[in-house]
Amino acid sequence: MDVNNMDQPVTDAHSAGMPPAPSDSEATAPGESFGELLGSLEEQTTTTLTIGQRLTGKVLAINEDVTLVDIGYKTEGVIPTEELQISLKEITIGDEIPVVVKQLESPDGYVKLSYAEAQRKLVWEAIDRALKTGTPIRGRITERIKGGLRVNLGGVDAFLPASQVDLRQVRNLEAWKGREIEAKVIKVNRRQNNIVLSRRVLLEEEEARRRAEILSQLDEGYIVEGRIKSLADYGAFVDIGGIDGLLHITDISWKKIAHPKEVFKVGEIVQVKILKIDRETGRINLGYKQLWPNPWDTLPERLPPGSRIKGRVTRVTDYGAFVEVEDGVEGLIHASELTWDKRPKHPSKYVAVGDEVVVEVLQVDAPNRRLSLSLRQLQPDPWRLFAETHAIGARVRGRVRGITDFGAFVEVEKGIEGLVHISDISRRRVKHPSEVLKKGQEVEAIVKELDVNARRLGLSMKELEPDPWEEFFTTHRVGDIVRGKVVRFASFGAFVDVGGVEGLCHISELSEEHIEKPEDAVQIGEELDFRILRLDPEGRRIALSARAARRDREPAYTIGEDTGRIASLGEIGRASCRERV
Repeated sequence: MDVNNMDQPVTDAHSAGMPPAPSDSEATAPGESFGELLGSLEEQTTTTLTIGQRLTGKVLAINEDVTLVDIGYKTEGVIPTEELQISLKEITIGDEIPVVVKQLESPDGYVKLSYAEAQRKLVWEAIDRALKTGTPIRGRITERIKGGLRVNLGGVDAFLPASQVDLRQVRNLEAWKGREIEAKVIKVNRRQNNIVLSRRVLLEEEEARRRAEILSQLDEGYIVEGRIKSLADYGAFVDIGGIDGLLHITDISWKKIAHPKEVFKVGEIVQVKILKIDRETGRINLGYKQLWPNPWDTLPERLPPGSRIKGRVTRVTDYGAFVEVEDGVEGLIHASELTWDKRPKHPSKYVAVGDEVVVEVLQVDAPNRRLSLSLRQLQPDPWRLFAETHAIGARVRGRVRGITDFGAFVEVEKGIEGLVHISDISRRRVKHPSEVLKKGQEVEAIVKELDVNARRLGLSMKELEPDPWEEFFTTHRVGDIVRGKVVRFASFGAFVDVGGVEGLCHISELSEEHIEKPEDAVQIGEELDFRILRLDPEGRRIALSARAARRDREPAYTIGEDTGRIASLGEIGRASCRERV
């Protein structure tokens, strides 16, 4: 909104002095009739002036001190030329300007006028209208002041805060001095002559209108040309015909990149595809890689499971290594697929970033963009090699790598561990493997079970020890007296260790007297003599009697003439009853 029609400094239009005002005694000009003179006087007298009246006058002459203005009165008016300085454009002869009557016919014959006062009234009216309607107002920046800029609106000063000068922060406010701008009036306090402007609001509205117009011509799926405006860690901003769109880093290339600068330079002209438009917020998401086919779409046909391909290691993590096999396609070698070692080290011990490796494809999941690779599949399988040279019953040597409650793990070759179950550690009774073995100890064992597919190897150490049961049955017969130690109780009797094997002394054979429980007669760890009542080599069972061993004479525990036949407990009990009778 123009608050006046003057925008530049005043210049002197006449080198001569101001013409004198006409007087009543001045003679009639030659050729002018009395009637014409009378008519002119009547016309002049019809115009009446009052102090404070606002008029529109026409500039007749301009000199250094005063400016002559025709206001349609019998005499011209004059204003101080310096008042023209408040105009926003140059005032020249012939321009019409607003004035206010200050004094009627001064001694020098002219009406005293004020351009500044009239202009201020017009400006304030324009300011009120601009505030109510939201229309912009024009002004000139005159100086930099604290917190912003002072703006001349054509006789009235306003304040333009630094934050409202432009859409982005302005660092050099001094450079704005003398510039003509349009801005919106956002706050007015007439009592304090306080007017606050915002150029930023006006620019934002213009930007919104411009964006809306451009957006109306675009749609998702369009391929447009743009200029790389700026680069950030997360993507690139592209100017597509006066509106910015975001090209996210994940939409720049099918392959993984660390920063957009690997692909683009600021100012570069590129083609992009519109992926998404939010017409409410005006945000546009762009794509660059979408202009080329997705390599994952055809990957299952090009790299089926079992195929081998060369790639470059791009990342190494705790759980494996990532390998780029082609542009935009990266696969994972899981830590378990790096080596056949049963106890693998950190992946960084096998590969490093930048290494060229040949890998085997295990699985392709194109929809989820997952490619499983293996390095160890290209190496000999130690389990199959082991199976080729070792059969069930083969003797092996290894080192104890771990001990658990149920047994010990023994590494017999690199990448191959077998389990010695607690029941296979020794022929003697073992409560916990740590009683016999310790970590790092070298041991020998027999291959008891071998399953290559399940990666399972069962070992036995006790198979290398003499069988105490066979030795016992070979060297003892029914009726022999043996020395034994009570090792544990059951409700029906006590178990006794007799030379590395255990026999059972029934509760009825512990004492001459009737007892309710074994501990009434003997104690754990107690050693005493026992007589062998029964031998069962097949079932590996030995029946003992402490009561019979304490007798003076040996009872007949064989039945009939066959002294080699093992008597049953029932037969032994009946024989014992006959003896007591």
